[in-house]
Amino acid sequence: QVQLVESGGGLVQPGGSLRLSCAASGFTLDYYVIAWFRQAPGKEREGVSCINKNDGNTHYADSVKGRFTISRDNAKNTVYLQMNSLKPEDTAVYYCAAGPPWLYGSGWKSEEYDYWGQGTQVTVSS
Repeated sequence: QVQLVESGGGLVQPGGSLRLSCAASGFTLDYYVIAWFRQAPGKEREGVSCINKNDGNTHYADSVKGRFTISRDNAKNTVYLQMNSLKPEDTAVYYCAAGPPWLYGSGWKSEEYDYWGQGTQVTVSS
């Protein structure tokens, strides 16, 4: 069964950190571009970060640049999102998605991603 499973979300105070994980089963992540999206209540889904298939190049939304780091461990078939200096506006459900390699550098075309996780809630609040 092909699936992506996110974990690592939770409640954290402003300025805190969380590390999200996205584990794949039923397929191999290193053939895909992997992206993190998020959706806050009442807002549209937005792209947060993505990592390329082969060279490990990464891309970030301006809102998280310098605070979030995406990485992949192909041996564990897992992608991570390290989130530091969290702000209340980072509160959202975070999703990971896997898509074809051509997606990297082509914008946040969420509709083109093949596989999605169920999401993990991140709440930043004091």
